[in-house]
Amino acid sequence: MTSFSTDVMTLLPELVLAGGAMALLLFGAVRGEKGIALMSWLAIAVLAVVGYLVVMPVSAANHAFGNAFVVDDFARFAKVLILLGSALALLMAQDFLKSEGLAKFEFPVLVMLATVGMMLMVSASSFIALYMGLELQSLALYVLAAFHRDSLRSTEAGLKYFVLGALSSGMMLYGISLIYGFTGTTDFAGVAAAASHGVGIGLIFGIVFLISGLAFKVSAVPFHMWTPDVYEGAPTPITAFFSMSPKVAAMILFLRAMIEALGPAVHQWQQIVIAVSVLSMVLGAVAAIGQTNIKRLMAYSSIGHMGYALLGLAAATPAGIQGVLIYLAIYLVTNAGVFVCILAMRRDGEPVETIADLAGLARSRPRLAFAFMIFMISLSGIPPFAGFFAKFYVFLAAIQAGLYVPAVIGVVASVVGAYYYWRIFKVIYFDEPAAPFDREMGAPLNFILAGSGAFTLLFIVGAEPLIAAASVAAKAILP
Repeated sequence: MTSFSTDVMTLLPELVLAGGAMALLLFGAVRGEKGIALMSWLAIAVLAVVGYLVVMPVSAANHAFGNAFVVDDFARFAKVLILLGSALALLMAQDFLKSEGLAKFEFPVLVMLATVGMMLMVSASSFIALYMGLELQSLALYVLAAFHRDSLRSTEAGLKYFVLGALSSGMMLYGISLIYGFTGTTDFAGVAAAASHGVGIGLIFGIVFLISGLAFKVSAVPFHMWTPDVYEGAPTPITAFFSMSPKVAAMILFLRAMIEALGPAVHQWQQIVIAVSVLSMVLGAVAAIGQTNIKRLMAYSSIGHMGYALLGLAAATPAGIQGVLIYLAIYLVTNAGVFVCILAMRRDGEPVETIADLAGLARSRPRLAFAFMIFMISLSGIPPFAGFFAKFYVFLAAIQAGLYVPAVIGVVASVVGAYYYWRIFKVIYFDEPAAPFDREMGAPLNFILAGSGAFTLLFIVGAEPLIAAASVAAKAILP
């Protein structure tokens, strides 16, 4: 085959997904809102096909388009998580968007286009490809954040996300330009080779701006300010989507850029990442305590959890990278379950979002209450649930790397953060019952709730395949 043909086959999953999004856009333009249910299922089918192409690649080549993109075990692991998160978001959205009058054919198309950008991000092997994938994802996410155009909160959230996202993209682009100026290349391998001969002050400035832009994408402190407003203002399935695939993609991008491109400069960026990680863990633990809105609480929870994940990056070891990958997989599945529980918070056909509305849920909806309890305890990091193992592998890697103080701070922050998770447990099981929720919850939501609950509860039984896959993926980006 020609070189171009090889490149196309190497990136076939992304091309199939982009082609599917364009085909669904034309289908939606013809059918209008009448075809939204069919479009959602077709989008999920396309994501499933793309997932198969990721796991079973048709090309033996590992690089494409002049080494701008790389397809290795690390990228495959990330793409499977991203596709899973996108499919779960589409399943969650079906009934909700219809009941809220938001069933527009653009929704599955936007999710698919954002997913294309995420897949390109995690395969990026140069800063140009990195930025291209990042902006393709961001443009779709800006629209999704303001998808409920008649809601003041949603439009405000979309505007804030757009303005701050543009600022962070500018900072990142400036950092990339500095890195290019002081290394003479945008290729990750070339940057790593240049950094191995010495890291000057100009390159350090470039690294700082790059980390600032990436920290915004994972909503790490001090670039977290958009997260609570976007989580609260966006429709709940879109909030769920924001908490799953984009977070995974951004963290994977963070790992690849820091380890592959800037690995020789680890001593220059490690302290920055440690500071961002510690600040995120502490703020996520403390700021969520006073929240009364469940979606804002989950926003601060996500800030804290990204801090824990960044601790694995700060270790910059195979165990640290493996820990981050395990953490992201567990966080994605657990979060899917949490947001299904939030979607079930409906009274008289209207969604409710305050924690007080959960009072006495155990008496009116015992199965939903039990699932909610499992997810909250797991997120707090209590054994034997999945969330404990996520934190265990990250803290273990940090200790093995000699990061004792950040690890201790992380454990303390986890204990403090357990308060607001267990407060929800207390409200559900011990407070006087509030008015019961509506009982209608479609088959897709029940399926996600059961699967996520089983994964969280029984992770200790079937953890080995995930741990092994994460180990193989981690070794793929280390020199």
